Amino acid sequence: MLLENLSLLFFKNYEEASLAFSEHINCFIGNNGSGKTNLLDAIYYLSMTKSAFPGTEAQSIKQGEDFFMVKGRFLVGSEKHTVQVSLKQGQKKMVTHNKALYEKMSEHIGRFPVVLISPYDTDLIREGSEERRKYFDSLISQLNHVYLEQLIQYSYVLKQRNSLLKQFAERHYYDRDYLHILNEQLVPFGEDLAREREKFLQEFVPIFQKHYHHISGSSEAVTLTYKSQLPGADFAQLLHQAERRDLALQRTTVGPHKDDFVFLMDGNPVKNFGSQGQQKSYVIALKLAHFEVMAARHHHKPLLLLDDIFDRLDEKRITQLMQMVAAHTFGQIFLTDTHLERTDKILEGLSESIRRFEVKEGQVKVIGEL
Repeated sequence: MLLENLSLLFFKNYEEASLAFSEHINCFIGNNGSGKTNLLDAIYYLSMTKSAFPGTEAQSIKQGEDFFMVKGRFLVGSEKHTVQVSLKQGQKKMVTHNKALYEKMSEHIGRFPVVLISPYDTDLIREGSEERRKYFDSLISQLNHVYLEQLIQYSYVLKQRNSLLKQFAERHYYDRDYLHILNEQLVPFGEDLAREREKFLQEFVPIFQKHYHHISGSSEAVTLTYKSQLPGADFAQLLHQAERRDLALQRTTVGPHKDDFVFLMDGNPVKNFGSQGQQKSYVIALKLAHFEVMAARHHHKPLLLLDDIFDRLDEKRITQLMQMVAAHTFGQIFLTDTHLERTDKILEGLSESIRRFEVKEGQVKVIGEL
């Protein structure tokens, strides 16, 4: 799978841009704050219909404008696919595939897979369980459309249930029958999500462990486990047992939305016992396993986005990654860096198809090919 070109209009700090890409390595070179990462985020939008980074959708609109548009053409085999994402202030986001508007944007997820490795990845280790759930939910959703639909339905019913619990407290009444109806709707979605998460990790963990030992060159035992009240328990019974607590706290306190993915090294939490280098190796291994699983499932390689990794990783880990690039482990790659000379040196001899772009204050131009 290739992304042949990208067009932007009023996206973040870009008024307008139009780029054609190399089939292998594409480098965005510029100072911090110039808009390099915004180009990666535009590519991410085309795959996932949303930004890779925290913030509201409206923040993707260039200041002073009232809409943005991101458009790109993918080549999958011999078929061309044009995807466009646009948003106007105060209106619903629009996503089209070959000019046909999606009724549900969830139908697009997984068609054009992408993996992003960024400086923020260690947040998966440092932050709370919600960050890890979002990551694995996004990963599994790109692989399994049924899981995505179940997740959407679970989230919808959960929102209804939490709203009802707040109404009970605010209006001083209690409708047990209505609450139990929502329980009955929530239970099958929750049980299916928990089973699929557990099943996914059985496939994912050995691949992750392989990549960790390759990228780190060390022997510590790493794994990740799924921490959940499900599966194996009766979700309906758990909801019943937690009913008084839920009423008091005005929110649903049991279910897959409370699950966690626990990152371990030699049996201890990576957050507390892993060095900075070990933590970086851990999250890179997660992303490489993410890439491998998606490539196998989709039968084509995802786009790989590398954001400022040359600034953030030591020489050893960069060397390991570049060896994988040289071996054509990955397909099309998009990377950002602040120093052209460093980029050229690292990539020297790795590919016959490297295109470099200079990014400066929301302007981007080709500066040559290697």
